[in-house]
Amino acid sequence: MKKTLSLILALILCLGCCMTLASCDEQDDGKYTVGVIQLVAHPALDAATEGFVDALKAKLGEENVVIDIQNAANSTDTCATIANTFVTKKVDLIMANATPALQAAYNATTTIPILGTSVTEYGVALGIENFSGTVGTNVSGTSDLASLDNQAQMILDLFPEAQKVGMLYCSSEANSDYQVKKVSQYLTAKGITCTNYEFSDSNDVSTVTQKAAAECDVIYIPTDNTAAACAQTIYGAMGDNKKPIIAGEAGICGGCGVATLSISYYDLGYKTGEMAADILSGAADIQTMPIAYAPKETKSYNPAICADLGIDTAALEAAGYVPLS
Repeated sequence: MKKTLSLILALILCLGCCMTLASCDEQDDGKYTVGVIQLVAHPALDAATEGFVDALKAKLGEENVVIDIQNAANSTDTCATIANTFVTKKVDLIMANATPALQAAYNATTTIPILGTSVTEYGVALGIENFSGTVGTNVSGTSDLASLDNQAQMILDLFPEAQKVGMLYCSSEANSDYQVKKVSQYLTAKGITCTNYEFSDSNDVSTVTQKAAAECDVIYIPTDNTAAACAQTIYGAMGDNKKPIIAGEAGICGGCGVATLSISYYDLGYKTGEMAADILSGAADIQTMPIAYAPKETKSYNPAICADLGIDTAALEAAGYVPLS
């Protein structure tokens, strides 16, 4: 009986070891699993995700990384659901593309490394006062913030007769509010009247845009995900009362803007992918990794909309502007 019992115990222990080994093999197959939360599909965010994926594959090897890309269709609730799913799956790293995606991931885990991209200001996004440039937790990433003072100065340089500037943006995006405040401060100090025109979501974009176009000389739109997704709607909503729009990024400018101080979102995403590769390979510690920025800014103009509004593109090129690519 003792021999039989010993044999049974031995078999149980052996089976347990085999199951443990099988589990380890399944979880540690030599591949890194990365979850991507993209807030919404539009050119800037799409380019950032593409750059991120390309960098990860280039740095780690395509055969060594599994990338699960999920689109939240511009829903903060869906961002949270995706983030929690990635945490349950125990992915090795989460890339959060846009501020609401970053906030969802930040609220979902304190242990899995999180890299943001297409995020304007991390202190604002994460509620960090006196932000120093390094989050210091499991979060880092890249910022799409181009110089706000230089964007404001573009309005003064291109439209020196303008007296009223409308700030058109989504009220639910904290980073948009941050940009608008900074640009308004700069313009107000120059004697320009700035008025906010806030829409809550895509449903009231047209109505708010019509009001801004009727009351202002120029419109400014910051890097705003809802505006980016509705850029063509914004331009169409102005009808016969079209006003020039200075945009915070190239995607918005391509749909409704005259000019922008642009960055490459592909390059921004690529930089984020390089950071991810360093974290996953152990070459860098995310807790000490500062937020990175786009390597350069480019003054760009939209030839089609400039032609529609009768704006002299030769003068723009003489001032250093290049056509949107």
